Amino acid sequence: MNGMAARPLKIVDVAEFYSERGGGVRTYIRQKLAAAATLGVDMTIVAPGPFTTTEASTDGGRIRWVASPREPFDPRYFRFTDAAAVHAVLDEEAPDVVEASSPWAGARVVARWRGKAFRALVMHMDPVAVYPHTALDGVVSADTVDRACGWFWHYLRQLSRRFDQTIVAGDWLAARLARFRLQQPVAIPFGIEKQLFSPALRCPDTRRAMLAACGIDDPDTPLLIAVSRHHPEKRLSVLIRAVARLRHQRPIGLYIVGDGPARAAIGRMAARVPGVSLAGVVSDRRRLATLLASADAFVHGGAAETFGLAVGEALCAGLPLVTPDRGGAADIARPDFAETYRAGDSRACAAAIVRLLARPRAPLVDAACLAAGRLWTPHQHFSALFEHYRRQVRESEALAAA
Repeated sequence: MNGMAARPLKIVDVAEFYSERGGGVRTYIRQKLAAAATLGVDMTIVAPGPFTTTEASTDGGRIRWVASPREPFDPRYFRFTDAAAVHAVLDEEAPDVVEASSPWAGARVVARWRGKAFRALVMHMDPVAVYPHTALDGVVSADTVDRACGWFWHYLRQLSRRFDQTIVAGDWLAARLARFRLQQPVAIPFGIEKQLFSPALRCPDTRRAMLAACGIDDPDTPLLIAVSRHHPEKRLSVLIRAVARLRHQRPIGLYIVGDGPARAAIGRMAARVPGVSLAGVVSDRRRLATLLASADAFVHGGAAETFGLAVGEALCAGLPLVTPDRGGAADIARPDFAETYRAGDSRACAAAIVRLLARPRAPLVDAACLAAGRLWTPHQHFSALFEHYRRQVRESEALAAA
């Protein structure tokens, strides 16, 4: 790591769940490659793939694929099984910083590498929050679930001790991981493509069309929007049940953007509740920004995200929020533009919606826009991340030279 000031910072990200056909991970890594190219960082992604090859990325940097078997349950992805092959790539690259972007096989491979580099365990998810909490909320307390998962926290603690730091995207997760004594959790918030979203995109015609899709012809009916992958961890069922409760009090529309493995189950539930519309995937980002700005409030069910990207985009569109009291969404929500509810509780969600809709909308929108201004862009996120790594490398070099 000597002489870093005379050359670009060199980072290798061992990205176990990167795939050209992937979703959020692919988007984040492509943004990272593009940011590195403009910020003087030599970035390499090491990912499992069908064969071993090196690809120059159009976004900058390169992707080094390591031949690996295909995941049996999702053919888009592959699984690291050859640690020696990954170690050979790391030896050849000789990075200043090596990231392990998941707590599974990729992190174990990086932990066993004998090279010298600053090592960061990057936690893009909290598996206990995603799976056991989602399944058992309302049955037992979150603390009880965490205690029952003590074996997993022990695994993470032991793994993280092979790294210098644990990098996360939100303060809530940094605090949570510190409670379970993982190695030096550091929060570096994600960024939002803020230039795409604005309350100025609000369109009466779009709003009427969204209400019509919900089976509503009264233009004054409150219109809620959710943008979410259809997966149990996103708890769309909580939102739908909340609207079902409210339908007995007043007409209300819920327009849900997204798709995913739970689409069939969510579709069956939505079909039973008047006022709920499943819009499917909206890949046109300008169209999505217009839909967000044309609704009256954003509602969210997920309580396990490391950072609420969709929530942040809604805030940039000027939308007040209804979010659970845990997770990345709760990290963003503030009382001057949001109402929160106990995660997983549809009755509490319905009450939070009622509270929000009873408040004057203009001050909520103003407060949302003010808060949106404080969110980072992707460029700011990566600037902070890379500068953080530069400081750690400089400190390591200074200690080695002392």
